[in-house]
Amino acid sequence: MGNKVDTMAAHIETAKKTRVLNCSGRKLREIPTAVMSLASTVRTVDLSNNKLTAIPASLGNFTELKQLNAEHNEIDHLPNELTGMKKIENLQLGYNHINEIPSSYSKFVNLKSVHLQSNKLTVFPKFLCELRHLNVVDLSENKITELPENVEKLQCIELNMNGNQLKGIPTSLSLCPRLKVLRVEENLLELASITSEFLRSSQVCVLAVDGNLFQIKDLTDKDGYDQYMERYTANKKKFF
Repeated sequence: MGNKVDTMAAHIETAKKTRVLNCSGRKLREIPTAVMSLASTVRTVDLSNNKLTAIPASLGNFTELKQLNAEHNEIDHLPNELTGMKKIENLQLGYNHINEIPSSYSKFVNLKSVHLQSNKLTVFPKFLCELRHLNVVDLSENKITELPENVEKLQCIELNMNGNQLKGIPTSLSLCPRLKVLRVEENLLELASITSEFLRSSQVCVLAVDGNLFQIKDLTDKDGYDQYMERYTANKKKFF
């Protein structure tokens, strides 16, 4: 036990100098209270690969934090108080048991990437449509059945919805101003879900649709597919 305490103390001392706290893979079930002394210091916290069942509300006091990685834990809920992390840009919460994201997280106005893959979400977190600086949203391997009707407000460049239970794609998705990469593999989409309007008018240049209820070759016959392929050809070096 003494060695663990000594090691954590060493991590904290290092974090004071580097502004990076790495607690990955330490079999933690809770965050040591001594970590809270770093609230005004660190910019990156890595809590991945532990046995945490919750993120403490006190982490909301980390006002300088830009990156939080809590992937591969046993977290099943998120506190509203985390909105105190006003500078957060990268939120990695994949591979947990989270079934809901607080709508108050719309206050994360600097958020650029959100990773929530392999959780237990059944509803698309609507607050994501309110964030102006998003680049990447990964909601793959959840149980989400539909995209919100106001999805045209989504500002991300890449949206990963692989491995969900989507049965359709709203026409409004074609209006997303920055969406270049859409991944909807292994869902419940029929061919009619990919409309000609979407193929013709959206900004999407990488469309991944394998593992749905239609054959890929049938998609190539749809009106608008040629326009999609023009975008794909022009941008493939950028995304592959």
